[in-house]
Amino acid sequence: MTQRVRTPTGIAVTGTGVQTDTHGMRNVLEQLDKACFVLESRGRTGLSVESAHPGWQVIAAVPDCPPDALGARGLVTEGSLRAAYMSGAMAGGISSVSVVREMRRHGLLASLGAGGLSAATIGTLLDELDREQSVAGYLVNLLHSPQDPRLESEVVDLLLRRRVRWIEASAFMGITPALARYRVAGLRMRDGRVVAGNRVMAKVSRVELMQVFGRPVPDAILGSLLDSGLVTVEQANWAREVSVADEITVEADSGGHTDSRPLAVLLPRFLAEREALRREFRPAGSIHLGAAGGLGTPTAVAAAFALGADYVVTGSVNQVCREADVSDRAKAMLAAAGVADFAKAPAADMFEIGAQVQVLKKPTMFAARAQRLGRLYEQHQSLDALPPSDLVWLEEKILRRGIDTAWADTLEYLAVARPHEVAREVEPRRKMALLFRSYLGLSSRWARDGDSERVFDFQLWAGPALGAFNDWVAGGPLSDVSTRSVVDVAANLMVGAAYETRVHQLRTTGVRLPPTVASFRPRLHCAQWMSSNTR
Repeated sequence: MTQRVRTPTGIAVTGTGVQTDTHGMRNVLEQLDKACFVLESRGRTGLSVESAHPGWQVIAAVPDCPPDALGARGLVTEGSLRAAYMSGAMAGGISSVSVVREMRRHGLLASLGAGGLSAATIGTLLDELDREQSVAGYLVNLLHSPQDPRLESEVVDLLLRRRVRWIEASAFMGITPALARYRVAGLRMRDGRVVAGNRVMAKVSRVELMQVFGRPVPDAILGSLLDSGLVTVEQANWAREVSVADEITVEADSGGHTDSRPLAVLLPRFLAEREALRREFRPAGSIHLGAAGGLGTPTAVAAAFALGADYVVTGSVNQVCREADVSDRAKAMLAAAGVADFAKAPAADMFEIGAQVQVLKKPTMFAARAQRLGRLYEQHQSLDALPPSDLVWLEEKILRRGIDTAWADTLEYLAVARPHEVAREVEPRRKMALLFRSYLGLSSRWARDGDSERVFDFQLWAGPALGAFNDWVAGGPLSDVSTRSVVDVAANLMVGAAYETRVHQLRTTGVRLPPTVASFRPRLHCAQWMSSNTR
């Protein structure tokens, strides 16, 4: 007797008996919503979703493990999600309206890449999302702007005005007045307890920041907000009963801003810190801890959940999907990258303090050129102090025009975008930093727009996880960037993580499956399969 079984490959016909061949074993393992039994008979080993078979003895078993069983069940249930998975923000609008729309349509979280955009541009993107009533429950990225706190405040003004209820706060090294205002302005009392109407997911990479985001807004900042009339007395009092963040994403080695720390070291430290903090401030215990960085394959995602992650956040892998707002030329470069094709470069937004981002190293020359700009800034106090050879290189390779012309263009941009930065005379070293930052900032725009004259200056934020992802999808149904969707990637990573979790559970019982069975390969129809096989 046979039955039709839905698997990530579609509808497969498989026997109800013990499966001993590779195809049959895979089909049994892919029935993630059913238990899996390992049976033995006369030296043969097989798998089945049933335990009772004449002549066969059960030697191991693992329970069902659908994708929505991975991570924090409460987070999945509360958000009506298919899985504890989010596509994280990619600045400059790369994680676009289309990315958010497709992810939310399939019951998955997504963060709009608002970092580096003006408040007006963000407002336009929100208009697009608001036109579709089916798109709800997404996040908007609030990127810390140490060089331009006014931009941060303008974005928060917009978010509050538009009633955006969930943000992904990135690159914050502490609580700023703007971030605190967003959190506190959404507090209210319901059924005798404080409810946070404005939700904060903080993305951090340093353990000490658990103490910052896991506690209430500092009293000094609350006082300032009160004095400015930006929050009420009641809200300020309520703020002392809640942590700044509802979720904290632990960011390991990744594309973009990164401290290059390994997830296997970082996440357990955060988990321990959360428990220690809970003893002093009870609400900290309810903070969900997510994992980001290095997540480009099902094995990596499964490992993150095994470490204790409540949810996972992917980044670079979404940049090589059809919905990402970056040029086809840039996507092709990213899709060809291997695990060793990445390097560090100075960050445009925090250039003066030495912050770095991880970027694609080849075939672009951006990393090497940006690193040289960083060294010149460290070694010299002004443009006039640069050696002649460096001046020639700067004008010919980087600016592609004379320094005076380039500086005039920079001033013209700043007069509109950041008038406070040029309201007074700019001292020489500051002038050098602003001129260098203009190149660093434009390079990501050239990549996004696919500027053919600036191909070797493309700044593309990514890390080794993308190289691993490229290896994993090579030659399979997800290999075509033009048709690959962020939902396809999400579903395959989560279904694959659940599959490989079962394989690992069997491994701990002493069961060793054939390599062709033990590893999950990309599948078509994973999104539909995941949607119909959740608890």
